[in-house]
Amino acid sequence: MENIVDLALLIALQAVLGFDNLLYISLESKRAPLENQKSVRIWGIGLAVGLRICLLFLLLFMLDSFKKPWFNADFGWMHVEMNFAAAITLFGGVFIIYTAIKEVIHMISLEEAHAQEKNRKGASVKKIVALIVMMNVIFSFDSILSAMAITKVAWVMVTAILISGVLMIILADRVSEFLQKNRLYEVLGLFILLIVGILLVSEGGEKSNLSFFGQPIEAMSKTTFYFVIAVLVLVDIVQGRYQKKLMAKKQELHHSAQ
Repeated sequence: MENIVDLALLIALQAVLGFDNLLYISLESKRAPLENQKSVRIWGIGLAVGLRICLLFLLLFMLDSFKKPWFNADFGWMHVEMNFAAAITLFGGVFIIYTAIKEVIHMISLEEAHAQEKNRKGASVKKIVALIVMMNVIFSFDSILSAMAITKVAWVMVTAILISGVLMIILADRVSEFLQKNRLYEVLGLFILLIVGILLVSEGGEKSNLSFFGQPIEAMSKTTFYFVIAVLVLVDIVQGRYQKKLMAKKQELHHSAQ
């Protein structure tokens, strides 16, 4: 009975912690040709689930090695004690920030956006799948470590990973369809992705004891993260409704003038 309760908790945990991963998968898969987008999501998540299970067993046997510092530096103004887990988290955060900023710049520039639409037809499906797998593994570090805090029973953790993988494939299709029908929400998604990158960078900085001028980097709390996301969504909803009212009023004035 205890294992069943732990399994339910882990599935719920995977669902909460997997939101940012799901968003990245949905946005990244849109770079593939339209007819290949669904298969890209299935292959990307499927391969990532397999690697996540391998990573789970690797962490179970080598947890101390992952947390052990293998690079120390003190330059007076900067101090760092880098370990493998911190390096992976920092790399993932920087990469996501770069991806989000690049996509936002493309959206701002109409010429760039038009060129990007053309390039999507020739986008490498293998490259997109590889990026999804890589980022999925990076996102999985925290979720696996959190899972290990709940239980050490391997079959419970593996079952939770498999169920969350299936749910992620289903939900990724829904999120992608929603973004396709509501293109304006892509901007919101990209800014949420930017916050995700900042979250990962802050977590990596804390894990590596990174500090500048004696001020340590502290990880953004999950409460703060979800609060910022809620504010972004609320602002987007209010702005969208206000813009519709302005457009309706403008049309009304235009018809009355005629």
